[in-house]
Amino acid sequence: MISSHILSTGLRHCYDENGEVIECHGSGQDAEFLPGITWPAERFEMLDEHLVLDRATDLIWTRNSCISEFPVTWREGLELVRRMNEKEQYSRKDWRMPNRREMRSLIDHSSKNPALTKGHPFQNVFLGWFWTSTTAAIATRYAWYVHLEGGRMFYGNKDGYSWLWPVSGKTDTLPATGAKNCYDELGSIISCDGGGQDGSLALGAPWPNPRFVQSEFGILDVLTGLIWHAKANLGKEAASWSEALSTISIYARKSNLPWRMPTINELESLVDASTHSPALPGGHPFSDIQQAYWSSTTSSFETDWAYVLYMVKGAVGVGYKKNNDFALWPVMSANKDI
Repeated sequence: MISSHILSTGLRHCYDENGEVIECHGSGQDAEFLPGITWPAERFEMLDEHLVLDRATDLIWTRNSCISEFPVTWREGLELVRRMNEKEQYSRKDWRMPNRREMRSLIDHSSKNPALTKGHPFQNVFLGWFWTSTTAAIATRYAWYVHLEGGRMFYGNKDGYSWLWPVSGKTDTLPATGAKNCYDELGSIISCDGGGQDGSLALGAPWPNPRFVQSEFGILDVLTGLIWHAKANLGKEAASWSEALSTISIYARKSNLPWRMPTINELESLVDASTHSPALPGGHPFSDIQQAYWSSTTSSFETDWAYVLYMVKGAVGVGYKKNNDFALWPVMSANKDI
């Protein structure tokens, strides 16, 4: 089951609400369907002693994930990659701070401490927050960062200190984030010229226009090939994870359509980083948008928790499976499910 521009999460086991491993068949979970682009068997290739190619995205990362040796502010991180390009460090001059989708693309949801594929060749991987070049639209004094302990993504004050992991090259696999503007540390809009921010570079696969079109079964996202339920809420506004999985299973049988709970990567693909409340592209056709949604992706860090997308902000977090905290947004693949 392949969706365009969405990577597999890497998860290969299914878990109940207590975090115990269960049979995947009939579970409705991420690892039953294995949606998304499958990674190459040997995902990372050492190009030399300093550079690593991610063969799933064609992006090139520094082997040393913390080249600054110490955490840096967001502005210091942007300046650091500018100097790398000035010096043509490692014989390249296209270094940048990764955008939010580039940074998240490294996450293997089957791993923890760090949430990277086992056997990866990277060095000095700290279990902390790593900056992205994408400003948080909901609070522009903040930028998105990813935690390598388990794979969460929230936003941090640009004056705070986090790690920088430089990236280079281009990818057609990951979609653009939607970021359009550039901001300083105080959250004010500034010129994008030469700043190295996401809003300046706008890298990734461009979005089609229109992006969302009405199909026979729901709303087709032309970018990813996924069909989403037009009403972005099925069942109760706040359900437990098990209840949400049961609700979608019953609905799929009654409708005779392969609706399922989306993975965290599928949910995140909807996010437009230029906006918030909700963090969806302007003019989207969906109704009854909720604040946050369950995904079918269990957290390998604590398997009685599952990943959640906070649609108001565009953040990726986790929720305790037994709590009645989050909503359900059904999805299916347009290419093979129907």
